[in-house]
Amino acid sequence: MWAIMAAITAPWRGVLFYQNNWTWIPASALFCSGVILYKLAHSEFTLRQLGGLPEILRGHSQQRLVTTGIRAHVRHPVYLGHLCEMLAWSVGTGLVVCWTLTAFAMVTGAAMMTMEDKELKQRFGEEYLQYRSTVPAVLPRMRS
Repeated sequence: MWAIMAAITAPWRGVLFYQNNWTWIPASALFCSGVILYKLAHSEFTLRQLGGLPEILRGHSQQRLVTTGIRAHVRHPVYLGHLCEMLAWSVGTGLVVCWTLTAFAMVTGAAMMTMEDKELKQRFGEEYLQYRSTVPAVLPRMRS
């Protein structure tokens, strides 16, 4: 997929929306946020769980809904981490191709989160519905 996307986007690799070295300041903050989110998302999940292996391997019966840690504030911290990293590249470089791929990732990420929410609802039922009603999907609520 990487090779296909590289080939598709090659003609626009040098096209800029803007160029400004100061944009790397907010980009750095977004990079750091993404790394922190990945670390927090991993703190209560194994790498196998983050990769979705328990869902596709047969005979894996141990399932629990994790609602603590970062997941007490956002249901999909890995997707938020991806968004921060992609936005960091887009903001920092100003490249049209980065912004386009970020928009594509947002659309596909929304679809993936919808499918994941549906699967979690099916797997955990009322417990997940209660969790989903109180914790936002991607953007944490700002509390006063």
